Amino acid sequence: MGSSILLIISSAAGVVVALLFLVAGVDKLRHRALLPGVIANYRLLPSALVAPAAALLPVAELVIAVLLLLGLVAAMPPIAPLAAVLLLLVFAAAMAVNIQRGRRHIDCGCGHAALRQQLGWGQVLRNVVLAAGLLPLLATGNASSLAGADLAVALVAGIAVYMLLLLFTTLNAVAGLAPGRARG
Repeated sequence: MGSSILLIISSAAGVVVALLFLVAGVDKLRHRALLPGVIANYRLLPSALVAPAAALLPVAELVIAVLLLLGLVAAMPPIAPLAAVLLLLVFAAAMAVNIQRGRRHIDCGCGHAALRQQLGWGQVLRNVVLAAGLLPLLATGNASSLAGADLAVALVAGIAVYMLLLLFTTLNAVAGLAPGRARG
């Protein structure tokens, strides 16, 4: 029973991450002209690597998202959860480095180019928690062993948590646009 609950929670985390990466990847492709500037603003890569990173990042996010979702219904090796954990931790580290440098004002590049989001520890924590939530999937590789009802619970929970994250992200971005608030 305990391992089933852990697998449901981890599968829900997989749905959240898949949706985050899916939306972010599509948004990055839609606004591909802006992405090199967002990546360059982090000041972590040599300028020669910014364009290749901007070309590869949305594709990587979309592939990982699709593989995470496929892992809910088909037996797959744990490459998607591993790639997702690594990417989330890279994002968290990049944000943390820039926050420590006093560079909170830069856009996180988390998606939704119309809603510019400044860096914050909440985003770092979100990525670390989501990465940790995926760890049980590394052992199993996927959630395809879940029974129908458990899989439905994982899907609904994942979608609900994603919607809550989207709500709080939007509210945070809109609050940053309020009149009288300093803009990066």
